[in-house]
Amino acid sequence: MSNRRTLLKAAGIAAVSPLGLGTALQTRSARAAASERIRLGVIGIGPRCRYVLGGMLKHADVQCVTIADVQATRREQGKQLVDQHYGDSNCNTVIDFRRVLDRKDIDAVLIATGDRWHATASMLAADAGKDVYSEKPCGITIDLCQRLSETIARTGRVFQAGTQRRTVANFAQAVELAHNGKLGKLQKLHATVYMPEINTTWLPGQPTPDPNVCDWNMWLGPAPWRPFNQEYVNGRWRGYVEFDSGARLLDWGAHTVDLCQWANQSDDTIPVEYSPDESGITARYENGVELRIHFLQTPFGQRPGWVQSLGTCPVRFEGTEGSVEVGDSGGIVIQPESIGKGLPQLPKKESGLDVEAHSRNFLDCVKSRELPNANHIVMRRSHTASHAAALSWLLQRTLRMDPSTETFIDDDEANRLRVRPERNWA
Repeated sequence: MSNRRTLLKAAGIAAVSPLGLGTALQTRSARAAASERIRLGVIGIGPRCRYVLGGMLKHADVQCVTIADVQATRREQGKQLVDQHYGDSNCNTVIDFRRVLDRKDIDAVLIATGDRWHATASMLAADAGKDVYSEKPCGITIDLCQRLSETIARTGRVFQAGTQRRTVANFAQAVELAHNGKLGKLQKLHATVYMPEINTTWLPGQPTPDPNVCDWNMWLGPAPWRPFNQEYVNGRWRGYVEFDSGARLLDWGAHTVDLCQWANQSDDTIPVEYSPDESGITARYENGVELRIHFLQTPFGQRPGWVQSLGTCPVRFEGTEGSVEVGDSGGIVIQPESIGKGLPQLPKKESGLDVEAHSRNFLDCVKSRELPNANHIVMRRSHTASHAAALSWLLQRTLRMDPSTETFIDDDEANRLRVRPERNWA
C-alpha cells in the first residue's frame, strides 16, 4: 500500500473532515446479525486491554466470546465487562490462550499481554488462522519484529498494531502537511520518549501461587525464568530488561517514532545512522532528513521545549517553510499560521475515540482483507528504528544500519543484540 493511500485511509477514518469519523463509526448502532459479527477472543486483559476492548465493543459487528488471562482476578474482571455489555453470561474464560486459538469459531484476537508475549502470541494466532490486533510494542527485539511481519505476510492474516495515532485526526493532519509541501522541504523530525532505563535486578522471590490463581510459567512465557513476585503481575515489570522493549524507549517510541516515519514517507525504510547523547538520540535517513528522539524527564508532567497544552506523545515536523506540532490533546500548532489556512476543523477529542476508530479500521480490514493503517509492514519498520535507537543508547555509540537487511554495519555486538534467548515455556 502506498504511503499516500495509507494517509488517506487514516484521514478518512479519523475524520480529517468533521464528518469522516461519524461515517467510520456508523456500526455503533443496531447490533449486526450473528452471521455478520466478527467473533473476537481476548488474550491478556489488564487495564490497557479493558480500555481498548471497551472501544471495540462499541462496534455492532464484533462479538467478544472468550478471554484468556493467567490471573484469575483479571479473567473475572474481563468476563464481567463483556457480560455486562451484552446483558448475558456467555463470555468464556481460560488460563491458556492456546485454547482460544484452538477454537474454529474465533475470527480475530485482541492481544494485550505484557511486551514479552506480544510477538509470540501474535505469530501463534496468525498460524492458527486468526486476524490479530496487538498492543504495542509488538516485538521486544528487532528479530521478533521481523519474524512477526514475515509470519503475517506468509499466513495472509490481517494485522493491526495498537499504534492508534495512525487513525487520529490531528496526527493525520500534521502528516498531510509534511506530505503536501506546505512545510516546504522536510528537514527535521522530533519524537519524544521516556528516559531510557535498564534494570537487571530481581525483586525478592515469593511463594509461587496456585496456577489457577496465577500461572507464573505462562505469565513469564518466552522471557527468562525468575522467581515469582506479586509486583510483576501487578504491572511493575517495566524497565526490567527481560520484560521490556528497548530500555522503555518503545513505550512511546512505538507511537512517536512511527509518526515521524509516516511524515517522512518512510514506511518501507528506516534511518541509516543513530547517535546517542545525554538528552536523546539523533538518527539520519538516507534522504538527509534528521530524526531527533528527545528523552523526557517527566513525560506526563512538564515537557520543556514542547507546547504543553498539546499533551502527551508530542511530535514536531520541521521544513524550510514552517513547522507543525501535535500531541494527544487533539490539537495542532502550525507555524506560521498561514500554512494552516483552509484546513478542516479538527473534531473535539473524546476519551476512547482513538481506539474506537483504530479498531474500526481493523474490523473493516478483517472484512475487506486490505492492509490496516498500522499494518505489519508499518510496525516492522517503525519498531526496528526504535529498537536501533535504543541499542545505540545501550552501547553508547553511533550505529549504522542497512535498511535492506535491518542489520548493523560492521558491528557484531549490536547485531547480537538484535536477538534475545527465548525460554521453552510450552
